[in-house]
Amino acid sequence: MILKKDNYAFGFMVGLLAPCLGFVAFKYTRLQSIPFMEAVRFVLSEHALLSAALSVSLLANAAIFTYYINAHIDKTAKGIFFATGIYGIAILIIKTFF
Repeated sequence: MILKKDNYAFGFMVGLLAPCLGFVAFKYTRLQSIPFMEAVRFVLSEHALLSAALSVSLLANAAIFTYYINAHIDKTAKGIFFATGIYGIAILIIKTFF
């Protein structure tokens, strides 16, 4: 099964994809009536919503990371952690300078 794969690159790809799915979940729970691209622009312009959207996005990574740690699929978990770190740095830059 592909989810049992123990590989750094796979973990990194999962770590990059999960926050995107987290954002989609945020959009469809908080901003149902707004079209997707308009919702993205709205979230980027509203700093309070941006913080919430980024938090939910990284929460998706945390859930997947926890699954892989508990399943002892360590290389994949490390890849997810690395991707989360990159997202975290990007979020710090966005929150600080924009």
